[in-house]
Amino acid sequence: MSDSNTTDFTNPSTFILLGIPGLEAAHIWISIPFCTMYAIAVLGNFTILFIVKREPSLHRPMYYFLCMLAVTDLVLSTSILPKMLSIFWFNTREIDFGACLSQMYFTGCFLVMESGIFVAMALDRYVAICNPLRYSTTLTNHMVVKIGLAVVLRSCIFVLPCILLARRWPYCRTNIIPHSYCEHIAVVKLACADIRISSYYGLFVLLSVIGLDVIFIAVSYIQILRAIFSLPTKEARLKTFGTCSSHLCVILAFYIPALFSSLMCRFGHTVPLHFHILIANMYLLLPPMLNPIIYGVRTKQIRDRLLRLFTYKGS
Repeated sequence: MSDSNTTDFTNPSTFILLGIPGLEAAHIWISIPFCTMYAIAVLGNFTILFIVKREPSLHRPMYYFLCMLAVTDLVLSTSILPKMLSIFWFNTREIDFGACLSQMYFTGCFLVMESGIFVAMALDRYVAICNPLRYSTTLTNHMVVKIGLAVVLRSCIFVLPCILLARRWPYCRTNIIPHSYCEHIAVVKLACADIRISSYYGLFVLLSVIGLDVIFIAVSYIQILRAIFSLPTKEARLKTFGTCSSHLCVILAFYIPALFSSLMCRFGHTVPLHFHILIANMYLLLPPMLNPIIYGVRTKQIRDRLLRLFTYKGS
């Protein structure tokens, strides 16, 4: 009997997602804030894309990078939420093995991509503030395309081994994933094999890719702050710092929940499972919702275009 079961689960055709174990009775209620966050993320990010496309004065590197961030946020939130809502609303828990790996790849790939875009935005602010006379010659449209391609290729290459390793493991224990989406560690834990290489590689990506991105951003902002504090007047310092405030806010909204979730997943063994899963969902849904709000409220150019758009429609 055990041999038969082992054979059945060695290459499962489907996995079963449980949603948020322990909070099944509250799935409908939990879906309301999640669905609201997704609706705001979709509306906000499409609005950013629309405004930047319509306004020739915003066709600059800073806003090109913002558009890349908006597209990344849309894909990232869309990769998990529709399936999650089908679990919460219709109890449709099955997910094809290939679809599960695809979801795992998209979430990992676009998380790394988003981190790379924050590095590109930090570079943009560094050049604009520390070397303003070279800004137009350094960050040309051609250079922006190169940076965008480098960000995409890096994320695709670094995340791919995680998926290839997950695909080759034998799954002979169960095909039930105690999660609301195909999160990497949650899936590979089901393998009846030594998965340390998967765990170590995931930690390597976290430290080498995300860690280096954080270091680069920190070094950039140290130089930016030095340049700001060297300005002669308080008004000039506040005005220059205001151009960086939106970027700093979205960085904090992205890295703090992501780092907290990743470390808790690996070392927070005493934390209840449903809390793990709620945090993992929040760090994929919260930044896509907050990013367009932060940039829409704190960036004068976008705020003015948005107000002009609504005023024009109203008249």
